[in-house]
Amino acid sequence: MPLQIQRAALAPFVARLREPRRFLQVLAGPRQVGKTTLAQQALAQLADDRLARHSASADSPGLQGASWLAAQWETARALAAQAGACVLVLDEVQKLPGWTEEVKRLWDEDSAAGRDVRAVVLGSAPLLIARGLTESMAGRFEITRLGHWRFTEMREAFDFTLEQYIFHGGYPGAAPLVHDEQRWAAYVRDALIETAISKDVLLMAPIHKPALLRRLFDLACRYSGQMLSYQKMMGQLAEAGNTTTLAHYLQVLEGAGMVCGLQKYAGQALRQRASSPKLQVCNTALMGALAVAEGYGFAQVRASADLWGRMVESAVGAELLARRLAHSSTQPALYYWHEAGREVDYVLPDGQALFALAVESGRQRGNVSGLDAFRARYPQARPLIVGTGGLPLHDWFARP
Repeated sequence: MPLQIQRAALAPFVARLREPRRFLQVLAGPRQVGKTTLAQQALAQLADDRLARHSASADSPGLQGASWLAAQWETARALAAQAGACVLVLDEVQKLPGWTEEVKRLWDEDSAAGRDVRAVVLGSAPLLIARGLTESMAGRFEITRLGHWRFTEMREAFDFTLEQYIFHGGYPGAAPLVHDEQRWAAYVRDALIETAISKDVLLMAPIHKPALLRRLFDLACRYSGQMLSYQKMMGQLAEAGNTTTLAHYLQVLEGAGMVCGLQKYAGQALRQRASSPKLQVCNTALMGALAVAEGYGFAQVRASADLWGRMVESAVGAELLARRLAHSSTQPALYYWHEAGREVDYVLPDGQALFALAVESGRQRGNVSGLDAFRARYPQARPLIVGTGGLPLHDWFARP
């Protein structure tokens, strides 16, 4: 039985495919969040429509160059000639060199000839997909973004508690394995992390030190929720090269939806870029798998106030990234703030509003000194405590 998918995305996506050909449809998001399943469910809902359907994946070994893509497109054209229209689904298209130029050529040929081939492309490297489309397909595409599964989705599909979600994250494929922690962690490491790095990250840009990139990813998971200067990162990593290399590799990992470095909010882009990043995982399953590998399962992490506090803070950050990315065509605008020992965990500029969030997971009431200091500098900021002393964690994660 196929996994349930983010149903809020399914209905509008099917509606777009039922419209006469207008735009190239794009499903973009990290690996293993349900892009292929969503496309398959959409095709199934179109079974009663008078639409031909054809799907193919570029993930198979040995598929290279534009000829394979053109051959799939020609198949869809032949089906469209018989049925009047055809939905063409191309999975993992970013693996094909020069795919955007070839798609543009074929799309423009269909436009000139009046052919109704409703193309859909899927990709697991969101930044690479968006960059290619912007460069070659401007004005010709619509993007449906799928992020990591949210708490409410994991609760409905797999009966996750909030604590399970905080530790095991939002990968639906790994969910059935959570009761066997070693097997779950091995799946996350082998099928998700290593596959994403070797098949997605290394496609985005020349990586001259892949071993360093892997160690940087491991470091970002280990220190998620903490500020760490690039100089300190170099001290943690053997043969670390220079700070420019580390910053570039961190941006590439962010582009794959794995980890990122949040910048300090200063109201000035120049100062933000110059700050030490706060490391942040995009899915806490990455932290949990590393913890299990080091002998800290769910029970041990939950019993440690320090480890659990960082896990909770990282889960809130991952949720904020997912919410922002779902409603933005650019990289999520999420920051932190720290000055004179006082800190705001997350800062979100949103139009004319400025939100400041403090995450508290302990037994004591929330500490608001960081919020006070931030509001003294930015009086327009709207403060929120998530957790102890503020909005309960369960209520916050369950909000739309």
